[in-house]
Amino acid sequence: MGHRAHVAMDEALADVARVGPYFSVDIDPDIADHPLWRPLTTLYGPALPDQIAAVRVRLGTTEERVAASLLFQGVAGRLWSPVLATAVIHGRVPGLDPAGTYWRAASPGPILLATPGAPTLPAGPAVLRRVVVDGHLAPLVTAVRAVTPVAEGLLWGNAASALVGAMTVVSRARPAVSGTALRFVEELLAEPPLAGTGDFGRYGFRRRSCCLYYRVPGGGKCGDCALL
Repeated sequence: MGHRAHVAMDEALADVARVGPYFSVDIDPDIADHPLWRPLTTLYGPALPDQIAAVRVRLGTTEERVAASLLFQGVAGRLWSPVLATAVIHGRVPGLDPAGTYWRAASPGPILLATPGAPTLPAGPAVLRRVVVDGHLAPLVTAVRAVTPVAEGLLWGNAASALVGAMTVVSRARPAVSGTALRFVEELLAEPPLAGTGDFGRYGFRRRSCCLYYRVPGGGKCGDCALL
């Protein structure tokens, strides 16, 4: 049964990878021994300052907090996208244990993710919250704020924005699951730490904070920005 569950999750992840690059997760079992792939726990620790510096250079900004904010938002998008998609399309969630989920840097673009042999969990907002928020984003919020002074509310706003972005993409790709995706997202946004980060209105989701992208040379304000 356990082996079949792994196969079924691998099949679900392979399917949702077709939605877009943010939804792609490598499932190669040899990744754990590959020198370029590291457990995500390292990104929430010793590797974080170098990754923030790399993003700062790539964006052409001198502000570390801007780079940290946008790195966080990219990681949040990479985590939410496959987890939300497998939940609403296949009714299951990959158990992304931080020590058993791997990352490697990519430029340009967000980090690459891999989760060989991820266990299968039942789909539901509470499970998504436990896997993504408790397992990954909460430690990353703490790690980012230990490196550079970024407001906690701003980072959770980034997480909410990334979640809504993932919902929008998967709903367009698989319209049949759009109602389920919206219900999951609304339940996630109703509970801490995402509660109060933004609201759905006449023109879609509007967050109550700003990711600071407008401070990047050549940047601007996102469609859900509180500054619009």
